[in-house]
Amino acid sequence: MRKNMKPESLMMSYGYRPSLSEGAVKCPIFQTSTFVFDKAEEGKAFFEVAYGLRTPETGEEQGLIYSRLNNPDLEILENRLALWDSAEDCAVFESGMSAITTAFLTFLKPGDLLLYSNPVYGGTDHFIKEMLTKFGIEILPFDSSFDKKAMIEAIEATGKAKRLKMIYLETPANPTNALIDISMCQEVKKHFETEENEILISVDNTYLGPIWQHPLEHGADLVLYSATKYIGGHSDVIAGACLGSSDHMAAIKGTRTFLGNMAGPWTGWLLMRSLETLKLRMEKQQDNAIKVADFFKSHPKIERINYLGHLTEAENPKQYAIYKKQCKGSGAMLSIELKGGEPEAFAFLNNLKLVKLAVSLGSTESLAQHPASMTHAGVPEDDKIKYGIKDNLVRLSVGVEHFEDLINDLQSSLEKV
Repeated sequence: MRKNMKPESLMMSYGYRPSLSEGAVKCPIFQTSTFVFDKAEEGKAFFEVAYGLRTPETGEEQGLIYSRLNNPDLEILENRLALWDSAEDCAVFESGMSAITTAFLTFLKPGDLLLYSNPVYGGTDHFIKEMLTKFGIEILPFDSSFDKKAMIEAIEATGKAKRLKMIYLETPANPTNALIDISMCQEVKKHFETEENEILISVDNTYLGPIWQHPLEHGADLVLYSATKYIGGHSDVIAGACLGSSDHMAAIKGTRTFLGNMAGPWTGWLLMRSLETLKLRMEKQQDNAIKVADFFKSHPKIERINYLGHLTEAENPKQYAIYKKQCKGSGAMLSIELKGGEPEAFAFLNNLKLVKLAVSLGSTESLAQHPASMTHAGVPEDDKIKYGIKDNLVRLSVGVEHFEDLINDLQSSLEKV
């Protein structure tokens, strides 16, 4: 069935057999904690595979054991999510932070070096700086201004180049839309990697994925999502996902089993529902975002706009080149700097009517928030200044409303600033 079909077509039924569920056209919610074995030998065989005591025989499928390990809603969802990024396997979690932290805890150990891009989502920033360092993991930040030479020099200057284990990227960056070249990071990885020391490139693809960017195509090893965002897309579910090779995902799922942060059947069912309209929603959101960005570009009260669709070769050749090589669309996330400071940003936010003042992104409704005092409140002030998270910066996630209504709301609010 999969051959020659696009992911948006396969989202309706891929991985699901109605005959196993009384002929139901859609996968039911398997709200159960445990599953019955036909006989003891079957239970033994299932656990042998689940715990890696042996490799599955040809044609042998992982049997259902317990919903902390596997559940039909979870497994079918993971099969479908893997299609968008052409990944070998996928693991779904109860939050985006669960996916990110599980990846860190699976592949990093005391003494290892983590190279990570800046800025990143505030929760990720906090976990890297405040939690990983407690476990003796060394951290080294870099940003979009670094080229390959600068990255290599920074790594060598730590004296821990042989302990580099992961390069973690958020591209585009939240909330500035700064791009990191994944293929350049792969070159850095190859420079330091040895047979004894595997280095992984992990990419948070929440801002553009899974439609507008496919990191695995550019050399990434792991792709991470807050599935709450576009994948869920309706502001009614919290979830996360990690995708990659079968070997890497086996390790991730092993950690997930013992941390117990897997997604439940309701989460799996809700995300399967949302995947059916993912491409339609994201395309509409991008169309709206282009019109909104164009409106902001000519407005006298806007000092700067950060939108991928406005990158030009003349103004920013490096970022433009990455965008053209790496991205399949400009997305629906943008940030604006109003003339003034926090009072002007707050006045704009407080007078919005159709656009909701709330954190999160990628949902059907348009959302606006103030990163410096909200999602990135815990980021040190020096880093906020360095990476452009200013008091006059407002982040906007564009939804599926009629673009004229969105622009009228934004215009009306700006008039009150």
